[in-house]
Amino acid sequence: MSVLADHPAATLVRQRNWSRPTLADWRGALEEEILKHDAVDLVAHSLGSVLVAMLAKRPTAERVRSALLVAPCDLDETERLHTGAIDFGAMPTDRLAFPSLVVGSLNDRYMRFNRLRSFCKAWRSNLVDLGHAGHINPESGFGRWPGGYNLLRVLNDIARRKTCSNSKCYSDLCASEKTHGAVGAASPA
Repeated sequence: MSVLADHPAATLVRQRNWSRPTLADWRGALEEEILKHDAVDLVAHSLGSVLVAMLAKRPTAERVRSALLVAPCDLDETERLHTGAIDFGAMPTDRLAFPSLVVGSLNDRYMRFNRLRSFCKAWRSNLVDLGHAGHINPESGFGRWPGGYNLLRVLNDIARRKTCSNSKCYSDLCASEKTHGAVGAASPA
């Protein structure tokens, strides 16, 4: 998604070190930005999705209204593919304190789908399966993704109501005409 071009109120959290990301540095930059706002809707990709999930028990999680997590990477698999490149510790498994939607792929080399399903269950996140879509990035054919905006709008609508259980949120997501064309299939985690 080209959120900054399409949504002038959006903010990109600029991380200091992309070649050797550390949890302390990345979390500090994200929390610094979150604290500038009363409430935020987060959109993250890959390692950024894992970073957002790591906010689960942090005080800043109270300001997160919703999170769209696209193609989270498995830290163990990422370490195998890029030895020593990241310092994030273990995968987060705490329940998220905010409504979230995870978008994944059956053939993402950074996260096996069965592992993704397990993390979604732990996070209490609904999972959208895009089929064979790779890492859901430009390399796998994704550029500006209008379907992603549709998912974000539905997630934001659900979060603003704050009256739904996970199953109701999932039902609302599947029933909404706003998601038409956004996904190949959806399944509750």
